Amino acid sequence: QVQLVESGGGLVQPGGSLRLSCAASGIRLSPYTMGWYRQVPGKQRELVALFTYSGWSHYADSVKGRFTISGDNAWNTVYLQMNSLKPEDTAVYYCNARLASSLDYWGQGTQVTVSS
Repeated sequence: QVQLVESGGGLVQPGGSLRLSCAASGIRLSPYTMGWYRQVPGKQRELVALFTYSGWSHYADSVKGRFTISGDNAWNTVYLQMNSLKPEDTAVYYCNARLASSLDYWGQGTQVTVSS
C-alpha cells in the first residue's frame, strides 16, 4: 500500500520559516515527479513546486525565491523549505507523487497558518 505522509505544518508568524516533509512508503520516490500543492477553502488546489531526483525543479511565481523543494533519496522523503512566509501562504499543503495517470498519489495534507 502506498502512503505519503506530510508533516511539519503549524502556526508561524509572518516572516518566519517552516520545513514540510513528505515521507513515502510502498514506493521509491526517485522515479516520480514530486510536487507540493496547497489549497484554501473555496479555492482550487494550486501548484507550489515540482521536483525530480534528476535535479529539475519548478516553482510557482508566488513562492519563487522564498521556497525550496528538495529530496532525500536515502530517506525516501521530499521537503519544502518555506522562508519569509506571508499570511497569503496560509493553506493546507499536500504532497504528490506522479509517474503516470495510474501512478498518482497524494498525502493527507498538513495545515500551514501564517499569522501574527
